[in-house]
Amino acid sequence: MASSSSYNSPCAACKFLRRKCMPNCIFAPYFPPEEPQKFANVHKIFGASSVTKLLNVLLPHQREDAVNSLAYEAEARVRDPVYGCVGAISFLQRQVQRLQKELDAANADLIRYACSEITTAFPAPPVASSIQPLTPRNRTADFNRSIGYKGGGFYQSPGALPLPYSFPWNDNSSGDMNDGEKGDI
Repeated sequence: MASSSSYNSPCAACKFLRRKCMPNCIFAPYFPPEEPQKFANVHKIFGASSVTKLLNVLLPHQREDAVNSLAYEAEARVRDPVYGCVGAISFLQRQVQRLQKELDAANADLIRYACSEITTAFPAPPVASSIQPLTPRNRTADFNRSIGYKGGGFYQSPGALPLPYSFPWNDNSSGDMNDGEKGDI
């Protein structure tokens, strides 16, 4: 909570409304005398009576958040009477969209750069007929070596991966895929 008004100085609300600030003033904890413009904006947009009714309805632990929201909305309405907070939110959303597009473009550039690095990592095909062309396995090994990959390699032959089933076009005796029967699917 904000500081309570002292005995002699009225809160900003009572000072603005030119009334005596009582010890149980509902405005005193939220509109200190050091911030007169805060209450002036809230009063201009919402009115003192409406704010009083709102604060009386709310639980004491909810009042500070409500006053902060009212003050923010009132200040935004004073700055921009047409859009208020919505104008600020809209501006920030457009900025997020612009930054997201910039990020996407930077990621695309990074991917293009990385792909060009990968294609230059592969050796060029031999020009002379006396040199044997590299097999795909040698190219893979060269690629793995150029990027410092110490694992088994990116390419694995299909036989290296055991599958829990067989393909129907390779084995007709396995019983998979309706045993080649036509009918119930």
